[in-house]
Amino acid sequence: MAHRPKRTFRQRRADSSDSDSTQEPFAEPGAPREHADLGPAEEGLPSGGGRAEAAELPRRAWGRSRGRVWASSRHAARAAPRLDRGSDVPESRAVDLSTDEEDGTHRSSETKDDQSSSSNSSSSLEEEFTSLVNIPDAAFIQAAYRKRELARAQEDYISLDVKHAFTISGMRKNTEYPESEPDDHENIIPFTPKLQTLRQKMAEETAARNEETIEDSEEDKKYQDIWEQQQMRKAVKITKGRDIDLSHSSESQTVKKFDASISFPPVNLEIIKKQLNTRLTLLQDTHRSHLREYEKYIQDVKSSKSTIQNLENSSNQVLNFKFYKSMKVYVDNLIDCLNKKIINIQEIESAMHALLVKQAMIFMKRRQDELKHESAYLQQLSRKAEMSTNRSLAIDEKTQWILEEIESRRARRRQARVLSGNCTHQEGTSSDDELSSDMIDFQKSQGDILQDHKKIFEDVHDDFCNIQNILLKFQQWREKFPDSYYEAFISLCIPKLLNPLIRFQLIDWNPLKFDSIGLKQMPWFTSIEEFIDSSMEDSKKEDSSDKKILSTVISKTIIPRLTDFVEFIWDPLSTSQTTNLITQSRMILEEHSTCENEVISKGKQDLLKPIVSRMKKAIDDDVFIPLYPESAVENRMSPHSKFQERQFWSGLKLFRNILLWNELLPEDTLQELGLGKLLNRYLIVALLNAIPGPDVVKKCNQIAACLPEKWFQNSAMRTSFPQLENFIQFLLQSARKLSTSEIRDEVKEIILILVKIKALNQAESFIEEYHLDHLKSVIKEV
Repeated sequence: MAHRPKRTFRQRRADSSDSDSTQEPFAEPGAPREHADLGPAEEGLPSGGGRAEAAELPRRAWGRSRGRVWASSRHAARAAPRLDRGSDVPESRAVDLSTDEEDGTHRSSETKDDQSSSSNSSSSLEEEFTSLVNIPDAAFIQAAYRKRELARAQEDYISLDVKHAFTISGMRKNTEYPESEPDDHENIIPFTPKLQTLRQKMAEETAARNEETIEDSEEDKKYQDIWEQQQMRKAVKITKGRDIDLSHSSESQTVKKFDASISFPPVNLEIIKKQLNTRLTLLQDTHRSHLREYEKYIQDVKSSKSTIQNLENSSNQVLNFKFYKSMKVYVDNLIDCLNKKIINIQEIESAMHALLVKQAMIFMKRRQDELKHESAYLQQLSRKAEMSTNRSLAIDEKTQWILEEIESRRARRRQARVLSGNCTHQEGTSSDDELSSDMIDFQKSQGDILQDHKKIFEDVHDDFCNIQNILLKFQQWREKFPDSYYEAFISLCIPKLLNPLIRFQLIDWNPLKFDSIGLKQMPWFTSIEEFIDSSMEDSKKEDSSDKKILSTVISKTIIPRLTDFVEFIWDPLSTSQTTNLITQSRMILEEHSTCENEVISKGKQDLLKPIVSRMKKAIDDDVFIPLYPESAVENRMSPHSKFQERQFWSGLKLFRNILLWNELLPEDTLQELGLGKLLNRYLIVALLNAIPGPDVVKKCNQIAACLPEKWFQNSAMRTSFPQLENFIQFLLQSARKLSTSEIRDEVKEIILILVKIKALNQAESFIEEYHLDHLKSVIKEV
């Protein structure tokens, strides 16, 4: 809104009928105009009555500022008859009273006239302003009257010194006041505007603010109307050449007249005809497009009705839809069931695995602790023999208890072998896994786990937990809709669906136990085989992927389970565990050989790699063959000799268990483990430290018997493996020692060992060197 200049207000002129109404209006209180008006009046006044008029100006000006009361009193003063100088004071007082009454009459009548002539708004403002003015009383008015008459009586000027005694002269004869009457000099005539009170200032500011507010509201309304017009013009699209008046004023809307001065282009009939033809062409094109869309919609409706009719009439489609829908619902429910049960299966599986690992660690730790304590005890015996016999051998209680426990278990095993008639058993070749208190706790914990295992699928229908029923559902799909079955790659989904159920059946399966059930006797194995065989009956699907289901299940489910047993539970020193593990592994690898691919090859490597790693660890941790002086081992019944014999046969047992993997592991791997790490490092060293004789030849025969015959099937082979070179040299050395002694029958045994391991060149040289012609026939038979 534009800035409005400040307005000034004037004091409203008092209504009067005398000659004073022609003078300039009185300014606001406090303005300097009052002093300017006083000077000229004072200079231009004549003597006598002129001074009275001059004296009357200040009072008249002050009267206007006080209200209309002074204006009415002025009329009363002029209308009063002049008094003679000789009249006394009481008479003048009576005249003053009458004058006051007359003055009050004029004042009341004048006030009524003003109220009737003013407007409503100015009347209310005047009443508010009048309420703030103090109306003087009768005594004050009478004193002012006397002052005015006294001022008229002065001839030359009005004295400003009110305390000076004025000289009364030149008064009219008809005046009522005596010449010697004193003036009321205590009342000072105000020549400056009187200071306003707080209430008067507030009244003036309120009046000015009300007037400004009225003007501001009018200007705001004007700008508001302009703004509304602008907004309406923005919202309404104004047609060219047309002016729309949107004002909200009381004036009537004006219509824009046509301007004849505007020139339009000439109208040509050809142009109009051309435009009409163009418009007609567009309409015809639109009509044709609508007709084409209509015909298309008609055809779509007919086609939809025909499809609906065919579907309603065809019962096969309905049956197919029902089958697919039921199959989808079944698969969804099966997946939901397995997702909920897999958590329980994992918990039971982990608990059983932890229990088996704990048992294996107990046996392994016990064997290592017994070996350590027994070896320490024998070392103490050796030191005792070197020292004086007066000193006794001190053994701690724990070592003593362990030695007694070891001997008691060996005695029980010997008694059991005697009862069974096995007299050829060698000390150190037993597994040493007899039952104990720990084994009883193990069986109890295993029974609790199996009880929880049975409760997993108690609340599940057979269609969702029986592998045979599940495969039957997919078999029906394959028979009814083979195309959709193979397009959906069901052969890749079945192993994943069966994985939780197969793991559930394998919780109680221990491939290291002798009485463990084989894979081919398990229910899931037979069910999958039947499912695969039924797909093979269809000659068109001979190359189907269903025959890979079993190998995939073995790779994804069985091999990881078997690998856990190999890494954490299998003891390579146990012949029974090794034999059972080889049987299960051979069966698994045979199933792999039926279908070779990258996944199966990787699964085979995942199984064989931990087997090799576990055997290396057993060679490093469990093989210990001590070397004692010849004097300590001469006596076959000495503790040193017995301990050394047990440890040798224990190492030979591990050598045999390693070479049992000859059909599963590569030859170079077995030769490195069995011949390079175990035979050459431990067994040959122990044989070299032994006394030559029948026992040494017996041990060499056992070593040769452990070697796989497959390695020596080549008839053209005349020299054995490089890893057997140390063993061959030891055999030749033993044969030389035995040939010079009385024991010569063992020489033939050594020659037979050399022939068995294909060391034919070394055997012929030895026979020729020692002229053993009767042994040449042994070489010729080979």
